[in-house]
Amino acid sequence: MSFQLTPSTQSDKNVTTLDTTHADFGSHDALRYGTRSLKAEVLPGHALERRLDEWNDNQWELKLNMARQAYGIHAPIKMMMERDIVSKRQRMPVLPSSNLHLDILTGKDETIDFEDFLNDPALSTDMLDVHAAMEHKLKLKV
Repeated sequence: MSFQLTPSTQSDKNVTTLDTTHADFGSHDALRYGTRSLKAEVLPGHALERRLDEWNDNQWELKLNMARQAYGIHAPIKMMMERDIVSKRQRMPVLPSSNLHLDILTGKDETIDFEDFLNDPALSTDMLDVHAAMEHKLKLKV
């Protein structure tokens, strides 16, 4: 018998709330297994939500397939190399970076998203000290 106040996390990782009902009362045993999580019970989620989460990746794969069929195997390889090169941040962490080239490659320059008008750099919470930001980026600070 254990005198532990909180539920153990090692043995109960794969236990759903359907398996945690009290034997006598038939309800969820919150003292032993913690509070219920409805999100954990509904694992697959809605099909449209999953499709929207994967939308950009599917569009990118479609572009790569179309380029391969039209121009050969070198075209998607070139597109993937360009995307990989321009996706790396080239500026110091304190300076704002728009990464326009990546937007052009992915087609985001033709759309207006909420990031375009709600992303005010004046309201940024990034560090303003260039030296501290570079120390943090290069992990030099102890």
